[in-house]
Amino acid sequence: MSPLALDPAAQDLLFREARTANSFTDEPVTDEQIQAIHDLVKWAPTAFNQQPLRVVLVRSPEARERLAPLMADGNRAKTVSAPVIAILAADYEFHEELPAQFPAVPQVKDMFFSERPVREASATLNGTLQAAYFLIGVRAAGLAAGPMTGYDADGVQKEFLDADHRPIAIVNIGHPAEDAYRPRSPRMSFEDVYQTV
Repeated sequence: MSPLALDPAAQDLLFREARTANSFTDEPVTDEQIQAIHDLVKWAPTAFNQQPLRVVLVRSPEARERLAPLMADGNRAKTVSAPVIAILAADYEFHEELPAQFPAVPQVKDMFFSERPVREASATLNGTLQAAYFLIGVRAAGLAAGPMTGYDADGVQKEFLDADHRPIAIVNIGHPAEDAYRPRSPRMSFEDVYQTV
């Protein structure tokens, strides 16, 4: 009996065989696939069930031309060739959405989110947690993800977002090409990471 409830094929799809993709085929990623990813990963756990992650999907040639110069040199070519690029951002005004979702939350909103620096820290932390689930959702859809933090964050914010939204990561999404993956880097062992007290 395995200690994991997920079957081995799903474990491989989501974790063991999944890697960051660096090149993609020209097979499209559909709006239906993106919607299905959202509908799966929206259940990710966050503090107070806040949902600060916002996503800008870059598809058009014009938007790609605006994004390309903002990417680090090593990320530019693979970004413009991906079928869809997701700009993952933290919404610093996410607290405005809380009352509609959770009628009992106004007290929490007043206690924890009345100060902008508190909201920014919370949005960044919880938005990043949501971003990690987003990557797993992309894999669950049978697609490859290429998450990156090598870009001009101020430029991306100015070009695609606003003062209340800060980019967390940019993710290339598509079907992996034959040369999509580099050799896997080693990972730390259980003994190096865990301790019991």
